[in-house]
Amino acid sequence: MKASVGDRIVVASNRIDRAVRDGLIIEIRNPDGSPPYMVEWSDTHHTAMVYPGPDARIEHPGTAPEAAEPAPAPVERIKIWHVEVHVLESERETTAHAVLRSEAVEEMEGHGRARRRQEDREIPVVGDEIAVGRALHRLGDRLISAAAGDLKAAHGHDVSVHG
Repeated sequence: MKASVGDRIVVASNRIDRAVRDGLIIEIRNPDGSPPYMVEWSDTHHTAMVYPGPDARIEHPGTAPEAAEPAPAPVERIKIWHVEVHVLESERETTAHAVLRSEAVEEMEGHGRARRRQEDREIPVVGDEIAVGRALHRLGDRLISAAAGDLKAAHGHDVSVHG
């Protein structure tokens, strides 16, 4: 990986819960343009010494990006996962039942409920949003938990998966 002052560095985290970061290279330490680089991050405007990993690439102004690793292989197969949500409204309570169906994982479910207090104004869509949001959140928690269990089985020890 080689860079010059004025190039951009883009870091795409290998964790799904982290954002892609980019910054301007404001100083290089090696005459051949190899790392480390002094970078001003575009999101915080802080400067830091950066030793790029395999998740980083350099973008030279006016040229195609230089990848730290070869470009990933093209998508070979698209998977479709279906989530169906059923919402049941009663006088002051809304319940939601979310079901995930896929050929990749066993069917999973999540349930959510919202209750309106007697003195609260009736706004039906709010109860739906809360109940469905809670059902989908619980379904998401079950997916993350299943992934952690699969990784534990593969690696033989507990694995932390952040959701």
